[in-house]
Amino acid sequence: MIISVILTMLVGLAGGLAVGSGFVAFLTVLGIIPRLTQLTKTMKMIYQYEWAVVIGALSGSLMSLNNFTFHWSPYILIPIGLLTGVFFGMLAAALTEVLNVLPILTKRIGVNEQIITLLMAIVLGKIVGSLFHWLYFVNLH
Repeated sequence: MIISVILTMLVGLAGGLAVGSGFVAFLTVLGIIPRLTQLTKTMKMIYQYEWAVVIGALSGSLMSLNNFTFHWSPYILIPIGLLTGVFFGMLAAALTEVLNVLPILTKRIGVNEQIITLLMAIVLGKIVGSLFHWLYFVNLH
């Protein structure tokens, strides 16, 4: 029995280390954080960005393992959710810029001249999808 528990703990630790190392390698190799600071003109705050990613990953892991929920007022949670969404949106924007996803996509589908229309469609689709998810699915439970 105890050997099974120890083996489970070791497998979980190894899996966590592998995923965490992959996440850090992903952010480091692609230069996501430095590019994000360049886009927002906040190079002097690069350490705060890095710590935000580390603390966010750790707290997200701890919350998912412990079935943790906040029992706070929506007036407190709405700004936190908004700031979280802005951060992840900016992180995703930096990633797409680093990988040159949008220029390649516009060339492949033949809409080179309408890249602004493509960007607005992506942004509005994300907003509508997020609102639908939160207003419909989250209110069901």
